[in-house]
Parts: sequence; C-alpha cells; structure tokens
Amino acid sequence: MSLTLASLVDRLGGRLIGDPDWVIAGLAPLLSAGPDQISFLSHPKYQSQLAASQAGCVIVAPAFEAQAVLGRAVIVTDEPYLYFARLTRLWKQTQQPRQGPRIHPTAVIDPDASVAEDAVIGPLCVVERGARVGSGSVLKSRVTLSEGCSVGERCILHSGVVVGADGFGFALHQGQWEKIEQLGAVRIGDDVEIGANTCIDRGALDDTVIENGVKLDNLIQIGHNVHIGAHTAMAGCVGVAGSARIGAHCTVGGGAVVLGHLTLADHVHISAASVVTRSILQPGHYTGMFPLDTNASWEKNAASLKQLSRLRERIKALESDIQNNKET
Repeated sequence: MSLTLASLVDRLGGRLIGDPDWVIAGLAPLLSAGPDQISFLSHPKYQSQLAASQAGCVIVAPAFEAQAVLGRAVIVTDEPYLYFARLTRLWKQTQQPRQGPRIHPTAVIDPDASVAEDAVIGPLCVVERGARVGSGSVLKSRVTLSEGCSVGERCILHSGVVVGADGFGFALHQGQWEKIEQLGAVRIGDDVEIGANTCIDRGALDDTVIENGVKLDNLIQIGHNVHIGAHTAMAGCVGVAGSARIGAHCTVGGGAVVLGHLTLADHVHISAASVVTRSILQPGHYTGMFPLDTNASWEKNAASLKQLSRLRERIKALESDIQNNKET
C-alpha cells in the first residue's frame, strides 16, 4: 500500500508545501535520507543538516519553513518530532501488516488465563494461571506473564520480559536465609511498553503496580511492591529496589538506581548513573554521580573524601574557638 503526502497529511494533519501525489518510499534521518524518503528536523542545532540533506520531503516547525523549501516538499507542523513519531506508526501499519497466527503455536497459555481476542502472543511465551492480557496488547517472543499478573490494553512487552517473578524476600535466621513467599502480583496499566529482558517482580503482599503510559527500556529491574506513576519513563539498566514509589511523569536516566522504600514526587528527573539515596519530594532535575577522571586523580579525590568528616569536626572546633575569643 503506497503512502502519498496527501494521504499522510489527511491522516496526521500539518500544512503541505509540495506535490500531494508524491509517494513516500521510506523514512530516514536527515543526513542519510534520499530523494524518495521523508525526514524531519526537530531541534535547531541540526539545522545545518537540513541544508545538506537530500530528503525529498522534510517535516519542520514553522520557524524553518523558509529554510526547508529548497527544491523539496515540506510538511509544516508545530511539533515535528511528535509528527514523525506518529508517522512511524502509520508507516508500520501500512507497509508492514502483521502476519502469522495471533497466538503462536509454541506459546503456552494456561486454561485459567484470560487473553483478549485481539491480543498477540508470540513464540515461546508463557501466560500462567489467572494471568490476564488486555485488548490490543502484544507479547513478543519468550515473554513470561506469571500467575495472577495482569497486562492492560495496547501494551507491548518485548522479548524476554518477565512479569511476576518472585521478589527478593528472605528472613535471616541463625545465619541462614529463609524464603518469604511473595503473595502479591503485578498490575500493568494501559499503553505501557516494556523493553527486552526487563524484569518486574511480584509484590510480597500488595501488588507491584505499573500505571498507564509507563515506558521501560531494556534490562531494567523493578523490585517487589514498587509503584510507578503514569507516563514515567526509564532508560536501560535502571534498578528500582523494593517498595519504592515513583511519581507520574518522571524520567530516570540509564544505569541509575533508586533505593528501596524511597518516594519520588511527580515530575522528578534523575540523571543517568545517579544513585538516589533519599526521597525526593519536590519536582526538578537531580544528579548524584562522581565525574569521570584519570584513575590517579580519582584516587586522590577519594582519599580526600574519606577525610571530610574529620575535617568538618576540626572546622567546627576552630569556629568555636574563634567565637569564644571574640566573646572574651
């Protein structure tokens, strides 16, 4: 099925400058796009690439309309990146229709599980007893949805995702660890996307909760009884320890760690590789990392850091002496 500029604008909006019958052959970045492909400019720092681009059509904001109209078609919209995101979904629908069975023959689905009639279950998936998969959701290959866990509507779980493994719960008794049975489940809302090989543990007593619109990247670990608010996004290799509560519309950069039982308010943004060691109750951007340096310099700074507590006490003593001398 061909996609023309006219049909694109008819579906997604925007103002077209150029041939409405021009057929889109593909989508590509500005620098690599050819004369039969469409691209976009979303940030002013890439405007130098616009002049060099061979793209046959470019999606731009109104501020770059004049610069973009140089022998090519242009779609003008207030949010080019959002427009391009919607174009990618439209392109996949029109050019790559789903093939094969809705439920792959190698998938294992318990008779007591509930799978919506239009949900897609990929190869080697396991959907255990009492689990539920909502309408329009897709489980890619080798996804495990454990007993009693639920996935809402229009979700995508990529290959290797495990939802509902036991949380890390043990009681220490006489030098040995005794298992605490994990009696909760995992509840995933609507429009959630979970990256490959991410694990979300079931709750110990209450459920682990992932609210609507959450986006989790690959290789993320979500501990038991964690609650993640709506439309929060986390990049790869993030770790969230048990019983942490993450607010709505938060972002957590790659490799960051949130310790257990902490609370992050709505609209909190954590930089990559940070370690969150205390609750954050005010919106904002937070960073907690030690900058990269040569090993020799890092060791010197680390040695100095070890002395900070003693130096603080010495400074307090000196300040006290100065104050006493002033009073006498």
